[in-house]
Amino acid sequence: MKPIILLGSGAREHAMAAKLTRDGASVQVIPGNPGIPNSHPGLDPLDFESVAAFARHQGVRLIVVGPEAPLAAGVADFFAGTDIQVFGPTKAAAMLESSKVWSKDFMRRHGVATAQAWQFRSDQVAAARAKAAELGGQVVVKYDGLAAGKGVYVCASPAEAEAALDDLQAHYTGWYSFLLEEKLTGPEISIIGLTDGREIKLLATSQDHKQLLANDEGPNTGGMGAYCPVPFADDNVLAEIRRDIIDPTLRGLQHEQFEFRGFLYFGIMLTPGGPKLLEYNVRLGDPEAEVLLPALDSSLLQLIEATLDGSLARQAVRQRPGAFVGVVLASGGYPAAGFPTGFPITGLDKLPAGVQAYHGATRRSADGPLVTSGGRVLVLAAHGATLEEATARAYEAAAGVDFQGKYVRPDIAQRPAPVLTQRVVN
Repeated sequence: MKPIILLGSGAREHAMAAKLTRDGASVQVIPGNPGIPNSHPGLDPLDFESVAAFARHQGVRLIVVGPEAPLAAGVADFFAGTDIQVFGPTKAAAMLESSKVWSKDFMRRHGVATAQAWQFRSDQVAAARAKAAELGGQVVVKYDGLAAGKGVYVCASPAEAEAALDDLQAHYTGWYSFLLEEKLTGPEISIIGLTDGREIKLLATSQDHKQLLANDEGPNTGGMGAYCPVPFADDNVLAEIRRDIIDPTLRGLQHEQFEFRGFLYFGIMLTPGGPKLLEYNVRLGDPEAEVLLPALDSSLLQLIEATLDGSLARQAVRQRPGAFVGVVLASGGYPAAGFPTGFPITGLDKLPAGVQAYHGATRRSADGPLVTSGGRVLVLAAHGATLEEATARAYEAAAGVDFQGKYVRPDIAQRPAPVLTQRVVN
């Protein structure tokens, strides 16, 4: 078995570890969590010297990165020139995610289809308020740096734009930048692939549900659930995305000579004027990973190795038939700060067939039982022959797992089918 270190601690990393293990890897997770086998909670994934010492002690020559923080901190750069390979982009390339302002400039430079945007600094909030009012409050406010999926405010009125800018000032101190973007309309989808900066191999199309409440209302979260594949993302839609977003991005990576060997995530809105890129991530999405990896029939380990050794173009990506739905079980009060945790979790030993539980925020209490330790506690991912079957199975499983204050968004994978503008791409 090939020894691997996986950096990260959430449900995404649990799904990655499970898939890599099925593919024949021996996976050690730093720091992991009590639900992930072979976790090492005493190690810090941002302490690269300690990670390197552990890797050499374990005879590991491959590190796979789950979350964005180690990438933004330069883990790939740290190990460059050593005998340990890192699956993940360099610090410079990770700015596609770590800086919304830099990322938007990259999109403009390379002709990637995206929304109009205006950049402001923390000392220009008054000017931002004026611009938001000029746009009738139909704006998206984006904090420049990493914010765990919560630094984005989608506004539908001047009052909401004012509140978003107030919240931005309350949460972030000192000097910072932010964007105001024009608010686009249309369904969102996630396109995620493995890339070496020249070739890209795409996983199934997926759709995240970012808002806390049903009907896409309430505050933004890290994601309340996801499903794949997306029925309305047909060949013509994907051809448009390839032409207007993916191919210009790859040309941009080559032009700017970035070292990028890892996952690349495209958050896309299918507007009446065509697909527009909302954001890049430089890693697997969460909770998309929890449905995409169970859906992947090909070996993730083989795809990663091919990305690193230059043979990615020769790889095929095979998907399992059917649909996959993941539902997040969250702590009551999430995503606001200060919600209580430490509640015992029951029912994980009685999951229905075809359902996997991925641990996001759990820990062992002093006397042994598994308890909650954060906002997104678990993701229950179900497989079914149809989207409806997978959805019903996921919610059946969610009803059987319990802890005090449990919250589940009730409409994952149940949005009405959108009517898209028909365009044929040659």
